[in-house]
Amino acid sequence: MLKICAICGKSKAAGKSVVRKGLAKQKGGTGSKITRSTARSFLPNLQKIRITLNGRVQKAYVCTKCIKKGLIKKA
Repeated sequence: MLKICAICGKSKAAGKSVVRKGLAKQKGGTGSKITRSTARSFLPNLQKIRITLNGRVQKAYVCTKCIKKGLIKKA
């Protein structure tokens, strides 16, 4: 599956998954510390729908933001 929106070009974004350890200062501890972080990717919410693109009907992957904004015309 292509992970890119056909309208806005939104694709996956890189980030980190952070693990924290320790009691928070508000709860009487010394504060939470980051113990480890691993790489992860944030994938866009893509839907495969039939749209009219350049006067032709075709199936394409479109993100839900573009669908909600009405940037596409459904076939």
